[in-house]
Amino acid sequence: MSELRFVRMGFGDEAVEYQEAWDEQRRVHAARFADEISDTVLLLEHPPVYTAGRRTADNERPLDGTPVIDVDRGGKITWHGPGQLVGYPIQKLPRPVDVVAHVRRLEEALIRACAEFGLETSRVEGRSGVWILGDPVEQRPAWGSPRPEAGGGLSLDFDPRLHDEEFDPRMNGPEYAPSNAGQRREDRKIAAIGIRVAKGVTMHGFALNVNPDNKWFDRIIPCGIRDAGVASLAGELGRNVTIEEVLPVVERHLREVLENADLKPREIEKTPAA
Repeated sequence: MSELRFVRMGFGDEAVEYQEAWDEQRRVHAARFADEISDTVLLLEHPPVYTAGRRTADNERPLDGTPVIDVDRGGKITWHGPGQLVGYPIQKLPRPVDVVAHVRRLEEALIRACAEFGLETSRVEGRSGVWILGDPVEQRPAWGSPRPEAGGGLSLDFDPRLHDEEFDPRMNGPEYAPSNAGQRREDRKIAAIGIRVAKGVTMHGFALNVNPDNKWFDRIIPCGIRDAGVASLAGELGRNVTIEEVLPVVERHLREVLENADLKPREIEKTPAA
């Protein structure tokens, strides 16, 4: 892989509107495909915005009619905004592209970055992104109780999110809000990943929750997942963490993982001749 180039587009008061960043992605994508530039990672913050990937269902969007930008990446609906570090790696990969391997590399870089701040994160089988694993159900505290010995909590036997196809956590108060998953000690996602590959070059990428207001996620079904929630570095560590201090750490781990990757095309199983 070529040497990674990092472009810091804008943060804080200079946060980049989503459409502007999307246009820049397409420009950089075309230049990378033509080998006019090296692999590039755009890093930025967005003003508050909901974006919906190709698989987003109507019943996962905001109930109040808040505008959503439909985009050409994989995955479902999510939120971007202040306090969230967004990265768009635009890389040329061997074809046919191994999309899963690309996602795993992004996850690995973010897992390492979180570890540097003292936060253990993980993967969840069948779900992309970087996660903080929750406690076993029987060990979770009752709602609103800080004491594990209080017991209680939601039982899988009665959790309507798992058994009622029409249950909507957006209409059932803070007990089921994605932003409160940490208090419920459920699995919670700290970094979402959604990508697109065109002409062997990647687009879109990751969003790492550093210190956002996670209540923005309560208006939607984040990533279409009803039985888990969202987290942030600041919330999990119990202290203020800024984009400014996280940015160089994420850059370093992206460089280490992506530049040293053994890139291989996706293996295609051949059907034996009859």
